[in-house]
Amino acid sequence: MSECKLDHTLEDVKNKFQAQEEFIPNELEPLFLSFFEKDPVQEQLNEVFHLLKKYDLATVEEKEKRNDQLREVLRGL
Repeated sequence: MSECKLDHTLEDVKNKFQAQEEFIPNELEPLFLSFFEKDPVQEQLNEVFHLLKKYDLATVEEKEKRNDQLREVLRGL
């Protein structure tokens, strides 16, 4: 993932998730819901946002890689 200098809010991440939700495996939804209920730190918010960014345009292999990274971050709280 490319580094971004912007800090993304929890609301930014929720909106990005909603925009990409139809492309994300259903098994990840409970992890996202749990993540949203907790108090993620800025680094986690930024990482999840960028993993979701253009998710719908990613190749199958890239999506699998992102899914693994999302599992790791979302469970990390």
